[in-house]
Amino acid sequence: MSGCDCSKAKAELEEFLHDELCREDAADIREHMESCEDCTSEHRVGVVLMETVKRACKETAPDQLRTEILARIRVEQASH
Repeated sequence: MSGCDCSKAKAELEEFLHDELCREDAADIREHMESCEDCTSEHRVGVVLMETVKRACKETAPDQLRTEILARIRVEQASH
């Protein structure tokens, strides 16, 4: 019998996505998702969001945007 229901799966989803749960808790969540489309959907959204953030962190800002941001920071620093 699974030791996991929707409330536990959803509460621990972030830790599950980051592989931070103990083996037993992770297995419970995987087993629960086999029969729960709602939790499986939330997991898919979490995976897509995590991948999007990882990709965005690897990109660099265009030179013009970086120049404008640095100029604004300097203005703010100078006014304090």
